Amino acid sequence: MKFPVTLTPDEADGGFVVTFQDIPEAITQGETVEKALAMAKEALETAMEFYFEDNRAVPAPSKPKRGQQVVELAASLSAKVLLLNEMVTQNIRPAELARRLNTTPQEVNRLTNLRHITRIDGIAAALHALGKHLELRVV
Repeated sequence: MKFPVTLTPDEADGGFVVTFQDIPEAITQGETVEKALAMAKEALETAMEFYFEDNRAVPAPSKPKRGQQVVELAASLSAKVLLLNEMVTQNIRPAELARRLNTTPQEVNRLTNLRHITRIDGIAAALHALGKHLELRVV
């Protein structure tokens, strides 16, 4: 998942303010473009926590404009976002997904915990239980 960013020069303090049109909760800044983009990755990951805590679907990233910078979520985090979005879309609670997976709700909560390291197989199995298929490819 690659989210386009807007870098706006900060006239008052110098550097750049970074915003995401798709994820308005993620706002940060940096002294240089490189530092601003590094901070943007952290801000985007932190903003994801709000969606998970509120059990809200994460908006899909829009297509970047020509030459627009993007910030990419890690593959494991992207997979967790896809799982969350599918659970929200289908209105599936962790207890129901646990029943479908023949596991405990605590195990499902770990699958959707951004701080917990999760094997991709577990996320794929959860998506399969929701009638979806996780597909990975190299481009």
